[in-house]
This record gives sequence, C-alpha cells and structure tokens, in this order.
Amino acid sequence: MREQRPKPKPWREHCQEKSPRWAYPFRTSNWLLEWVAWCLGGWVLLEVLEYCSTFSVLVAVILYFSESGARVQQRHYQAWQVINTAQGKGGNGGRIDAMQELNQDGVSLVGIEADDDAFLFGIRLQGAHLDRCDMDSSDLRESVFDRASMTFCNLNSANFRGASLANADLTDADLSDSDLMGANLSHANLTRADLSRADLRRADLDAIVWRNIRSIRLANIKGIKNPPAGFVDWAIGAGAVNMASDDEWNAAIEKDKTTSPASQ
Repeated sequence: MREQRPKPKPWREHCQEKSPRWAYPFRTSNWLLEWVAWCLGGWVLLEVLEYCSTFSVLVAVILYFSESGARVQQRHYQAWQVINTAQGKGGNGGRIDAMQELNQDGVSLVGIEADDDAFLFGIRLQGAHLDRCDMDSSDLRESVFDRASMTFCNLNSANFRGASLANADLTDADLSDSDLMGANLSHANLTRADLSRADLRRADLDAIVWRNIRSIRLANIKGIKNPPAGFVDWAIGAGAVNMASDDEWNAAIEKDKTTSPASQ
C-alpha cells in the first residue's frame, strides 16, 4: 500500500530553519520538490498507473514461463540448422556445440550424419542416442561417448585416438580401419562389431563384451590393457596381429589385400 506523504511545512516555517547560506538554493529546491511530491501523491491516477506497472511485470513473468517450450524448440531447430549447414565445410562448423546442446536436452541423435573428415575433436556425447549414425572418417580424438548407444553406426576409419567409449553399446557397429589407440573401451558391448584392421594398441578392454565380435582380422592388439580372459588367444586365432611397427603392420594389411579372395 502507498503511504501518504506528510504535508510539507509552509514557506514561512521553512525559512525559519537555520542553514548555511551556500545551502539555500538546495534547501529551496528540496522544499519545492516536497510540495510537488505531496500534491501528486494525492492523485488516484498515479496510484492506478503504479499498480498497472506492477501488474505488467507479473504478466511478463507469466508469458516468459508459458513460452519456455517454444524457446526450447527454437533453440533445437537452430542447432539442427547448424549441423546440417556445416556439411562439407572445414572445421567443426559449430557442430560440436550444437550436438552437445541437443544431447544435454535429451534430444535423440539417431541417424545423424557427419561428412567425411568431419572435425569433432573432443566432443562430449555421454549417454547419447546415436544409433545408425554415420561418422565415417571423422576426427573424434579425445571425445567422450560413455554410455552412448551407437548400434549399427558407420564408424569406418574414424579416429577415436584417446577417446572414451566406456559402457558404450557398439552392437553391429562398423569400426573397420578405425584408430582406437589408447581409447577406453571398458565394458563396451562389441557384439557383432567389425574391428577389421582397427588400431587397438594400448586400448583399455576391461570387461568388454567380445565373444560375438564379427571380425577382428588384422586388428593390431599390441599392448592392449586389461584384456578379458581368453580374448588375446581368440583374437590372434581370428587373424588379429600383435605388432609394434606401423610399417610391418601396413605391410601385412597390403599383403592380405593382394592374397584375399576379394582381390582376385
């Protein structure tokens, strides 16, 4: 509630108050403003306008929250625009921030495509739904895909060096020719995954689901960490190699290409 201002003193009483001469102009101005404020304080119109301004703030707050869903949809639409328009352009084109924002809002990224050699270094998509994605030859170094669902993804020749795919579901994923050197694959599901010619050197394979891997032929398992019991013997028997030298490994791959039935 507004409080009524006390009526200012008359000019005669005001002049009887002692004050320095230099303060006279200020005291006079203040006395005049006191009378103006007192007179306006009695206007009902001003009181109504004051209530209207307060009410307008309340309306603005209500509208802000009521339109929050539309703002979120607009933000998602803009993120998808960034992802789509970045196709075929150098750098990440804003895709990293856009994809991370969509994932943080719980938006599915199923079937998302990144053109060849897309630069997605350090992207963080924990728990993302990326099934049937196409990231062929993408640069995904130091990325984080922990707990992500990446079933049936095309990850051929993707660079996951130093990345984390802990607890990721890579069922039926194509990881052939991928670079997984030093990657964290602990507890990852590799059921029917294609790891042909993949670089698994120094990768952490703790508790991976591996018994139904589709192919591991010519994958390099030199220095792998925490391999499950029986995995190394099985991998070697399935055609994997244990080589420290890149030249030696590449020579083995080239030799296999010339001697395999598909090349004849």
